[in-house]
Amino acid sequence: MIVLLHGPDEYRRSERLSALLADIPEAARSLNITHLEGKRFKIDAFIQAGEAFPFLHDRRTVIVEDLLKNQKAGKERDELKLVLERLPNWCDVIFIENDDIDKRNALYTHLTKTASVEEFPFLKETDIVRWVGELARSLRITIENRAAYRLLSLVGTNGRTLVNELTKLATYVRPGGVVDEDVVNLLVSDETEENMFAFVDALAARRKGVALAKLRHLLTDGQAPQYIIFMIARQVRIMLQVKELDNLHMRPNEISSKVGLRPGFLTDKAIEQSRGFAPADLERLHERVLSLDHKSKTGGIDVNTGLDLLVMDT
Repeated sequence: MIVLLHGPDEYRRSERLSALLADIPEAARSLNITHLEGKRFKIDAFIQAGEAFPFLHDRRTVIVEDLLKNQKAGKERDELKLVLERLPNWCDVIFIENDDIDKRNALYTHLTKTASVEEFPFLKETDIVRWVGELARSLRITIENRAAYRLLSLVGTNGRTLVNELTKLATYVRPGGVVDEDVVNLLVSDETEENMFAFVDALAARRKGVALAKLRHLLTDGQAPQYIIFMIARQVRIMLQVKELDNLHMRPNEISSKVGLRPGFLTDKAIEQSRGFAPADLERLHERVLSLDHKSKTGGIDVNTGLDLLVMDT
């Protein structure tokens, strides 16, 4: 068996790997599973691992991580194709790619013809809500639809984060309990808002490298680009209001009441962020965000490229 697992949804990809390895007893795993890194891949080490006889089990498994990303065209890649065709019948090979794959890659093309290729993209929001409901049932609880959507809005769509949060909610309501929106609001912190603050912080300080890294983090966590645009526009509007009130020398608790922010950390951060922009700069940024929203929805620009340009030109 030769398998390629790839795609950005790390949680579902890891769950699939666990399923593929489930038949190997725990006591035999260290003896029959070999891990190789694509960055340090050597064909001789791969051949040695694949041809070794299983011990206390009937199969051996070789897991190769991020080979497609790191392997260059040449003799070794051509040799690998031949080696894969001559693997012993007891050897399974699992290729795992953590980053996006260039589907023009010759090894990828070869594997689509000779292996089982499984892709794990981020699920659509409606599919994630359905998946959260199934996960809740496996934890012997029920989660209301509105509560599931609220959970996604707070922590994003990263599978592992959702599992951790839902497990926490299940512990709170206990088996047979129901998770509603109030329970989610009580127990789940708004990580999206905090991450967005960190992103806008970097924008306000003109730290473009950090801002780009924060943007990548939001996208990796499963935040849809359109939602990030919405959140940027929302935060810029908050900063416009906060800056006007701050210029009137209002106290933070008065500002939080006027703008509708939670007092304390969030209000203080919004004030600090707004001070990183001149009023005219905030107005221009708001116009640019609205323009990006329109162009990305009408095909005028690739949304990810637009977000990168927004950061670089701020």
